[in-house]
Amino acid sequence: MILRIIIDVLMVIGLYFALAGTKGVLKMPDAFCRMQASTCISTLGMLCVMIGALLYAIFVMHSASTAVKVALVGVFIMVTNPIGSHAIAKGAYKAGIRPEKEMTVDEYGRDLNE
Repeated sequence: MILRIIIDVLMVIGLYFALAGTKGVLKMPDAFCRMQASTCISTLGMLCVMIGALLYAIFVMHSASTAVKVALVGVFIMVTNPIGSHAIAKGAYKAGIRPEKEMTVDEYGRDLNE
């Protein structure tokens, strides 16, 4: 009973972060802020959902194979989300898209010799 409540709370927290990331994508002023909202917040939400799914697979379903699959999906998302967002940010910067506010440190410009 308590385990089921913990799993449900983790799922609801994941849903909240997914909705917060969606709202951030709609409300943020420029591409870089929207990318921050879409990757960091959704990664945290996904992590809560994956922990809930992992607990469900282990303790409710008693399925080790499902638990391993859920864990692998979680690891792949945790690895690929930051790498993908960095690649998209660098591509946007190369395409000439700049943040609305003036940057005090321009690491992308330094890397691209601008």
